[in-house]
Amino acid sequence: MERPAADPPSGESGQEALFGWEDTAPPQPPQPFRDSPQARRLLDVREVYAEPAALDSPRGRQIMARLPGVRVTEIAGHWGIPSLHGNDGNIARWVRIKNGTLVLGVKQTLRTRPNGRSADWIAPGTSNGCAMACAYCYVPRRKGYANPITLFTNIEAIVAHVRRHVRAQGPKPEPNQCDPLAWVYDIGENGDCSVDALVSDNTADLVAAFRGLPTAKASFATKFVNPDLLALDPQGRTRVRFSVMPPDDARLLDIRTSPVHERIAAAADFLDAGYEVHFNLSPVVLRPGWQRDWADLFTHLDDVLPARVKEQAAAEIIMLTHNQGLHEVNLGWHPRAEELLWQPAAQETKRSENGALNIRYAREIKQRSLTRIRELLAAHAPWLRVRYAF
Repeated sequence: MERPAADPPSGESGQEALFGWEDTAPPQPPQPFRDSPQARRLLDVREVYAEPAALDSPRGRQIMARLPGVRVTEIAGHWGIPSLHGNDGNIARWVRIKNGTLVLGVKQTLRTRPNGRSADWIAPGTSNGCAMACAYCYVPRRKGYANPITLFTNIEAIVAHVRRHVRAQGPKPEPNQCDPLAWVYDIGENGDCSVDALVSDNTADLVAAFRGLPTAKASFATKFVNPDLLALDPQGRTRVRFSVMPPDDARLLDIRTSPVHERIAAAADFLDAGYEVHFNLSPVVLRPGWQRDWADLFTHLDDVLPARVKEQAAAEIIMLTHNQGLHEVNLGWHPRAEELLWQPAAQETKRSENGALNIRYAREIKQRSLTRIRELLAAHAPWLRVRYAF
């Protein structure tokens, strides 16, 4: 004797069985990467220093809405914060400050500067500082013992300035090393746009702006793979430059960054998402075995990158530039890095455009090394065109 079918549990109509509907919850949209544990390991903001005008801005309110319960200290200006800048006691907390501190400010001076090297123009930056801790980074040289992200919240004014500047240039009259057709604007001179996107939509707004500027393209270098950028639909108007170096160097010098193999592996995804993808061979650090390890890196690029990436790729070669003040800072938190970066016998001093006294390889050593890098590229990755070398 067959048993009658059991009644559905209370609250269920039995329609799932009748119509073949699955008894499962509807699919949920994927979690943004910036909300993931991996992102929080890099940047887990616990303290915010902010100018009142930055807090009151739409972007500032949006950022703070994502940081409920975080302590906020109002400041008169984003540059000279006594507990951060000029406080040499912060050297021991170098990485902790980068991980947990965010500064919000308003960028007062909006100026686009000519460049002609990596880009035609340097756009007004939407950030200064970084959550990563590359031992050779030039940004903290001016800030004094601490270098967390400072985000500028007047993004509407920055975007409007860039749009006006692009339209004033008109079409690019002739090709150059920056680009054959478009005016190229570096939008991340003093930060990393991929990391900024973990806490702000500034990068998304700039990508969207250049999408509507057919005579120009944005450009930024990054050492961090942020999958959220794949959804920004740049339509070929933003160039991502993945910085790469031999993995052993990166493990010592590129602190808190994405591993080099992940940056390389991301190239095809970013190209397919509508970005132009280039590579920064940066910085080239001279030490025993450097030629072998760069040759291995170029061989890896040749082995793993698909043809569609190679066909549009180009490279910048940037030799290491260091700084006496940063050398002293590094000795306090990461002295092993200085075994590679500080080589007085091979380096000379040079006054930079902003007045800083920097240390770089002596002219003859630098020129020989650049020639050798080009030779290694020709032998192991001949498809990688060198767009700029410094």
